[in-house]
Order: sequence, then structure tokens, then C-alpha cells
Amino acid sequence: MGKETNFEENMKQLEQIAKELETGDLDLDTSVKKFEEGMKISKECSDILEKAEKKITMLINDNGELKEENFVQEEE
Repeated sequence: MGKETNFEENMKQLEQIAKELETGDLDLDTSVKKFEEGMKISKECSDILEKAEKKITMLINDNGELKEENFVQEEE
């Protein structure tokens, strides 16, 4: 995945993987690979949501007016 995907694209990919796994038509190796791919995409979705949540919490109430502060991503 060279380009960064957005949340909606990731969710569509997860739905497709879930459908493929539910059919039971895949062999074991393919099922495991699909599951691993799904877990990776799930983590990406979680990271996207976490970043969005942090950005939202950066909105502060300043004398009745909302103002946005710059969010600096902390590297783990």
C-alpha cells in the first residue's frame, strides 16, 4: 500500500475480506493471509480514529469560542 488510505476505504476492504472469509471457499493458507491482512487494516482504522480523537480533543473552549490548536503527533 504505497499511498495512505482513508478510513472509508479501509472499512470497505475489511468488509470484502470478511465476506471472503465467511464463504468458506478459501483454503487454509489463503484464509490465514486474508485474516492477517484484515488485522493490519483494522489496526490502520484504529490509528486513524485515534488521530481523529486526539485532533478533536485539541479543540478547546476559549471564552465561549472554539479554537483549534495545532496537533503534534508524538512518535512512539
